[in-house]
Amino acid sequence: MTTRPDPTYAGYRFPTEVIGYAVYLYFRFPVSLRMVEEMLALRGITVSHETVRQWGLKFGREIATRIRQRRLSRSDKWHLDEVVLSIAGKKHCLSHAVDQDGFVLDVLVQSRRNKRAAKRSLRKLLKKQGRAPRVLVTDKLKSYAAAKKDLKLRCEHRQHKGLNNRAKNSHQPTRRRERQMKRFESPCQVQRFLSIHDPINNFVNLHRDHRSASEYRAARAQAFTAWSEVTGAPLAA
Repeated sequence: MTTRPDPTYAGYRFPTEVIGYAVYLYFRFPVSLRMVEEMLALRGITVSHETVRQWGLKFGREIATRIRQRRLSRSDKWHLDEVVLSIAGKKHCLSHAVDQDGFVLDVLVQSRRNKRAAKRSLRKLLKKQGRAPRVLVTDKLKSYAAAKKDLKLRCEHRQHKGLNNRAKNSHQPTRRRERQMKRFESPCQVQRFLSIHDPINNFVNLHRDHRSASEYRAARAQAFTAWSEVTGAPLAA
């Protein structure tokens, strides 16, 4: 295999293709570090699960940053919802913000579910997106209405439990990873992991149910090409 010169990977024994593939496996699918180690071993690549973890922390963060820098267009209709996580015996709220196409816009772990927490979540989301939404969809939690008023947002606010299935479905990958990792150890770990996990999943979110087989394969090939550009690893021949 040949490796495209990239200073990010300088000094590492394994080529860019192997590191990028390991990071892709770990953050794209609900597998453990030891499963990734075994999948690489099946291809003749001997590497420990601890090495895969270190790759995920360093290169996963770098890849997620590069994906964000591409500034992929997102819808101006935002769905916000929270899910309760038990971390070290304490309850925490993980807020998810997604657009109408199911792309995760932002995540934030907080210890409370009140007006202050909603305001912090909205402020962080607005700063990250660089614009206000056209429509804001939440459940009937009054904290969001109060936070919207304080932030002087003029967007339409729809509060209805049945309208927010898009945001509720976005919790499913997090729940799968929580089970695979036998629960998260700390709020920082959740925030750090999802800040890498969600951009990578957004990048290959192909909406297979709404495409024909040929359209899906073309979109998948395009996504793999874009992944190669982001990671600096050439596609396999």
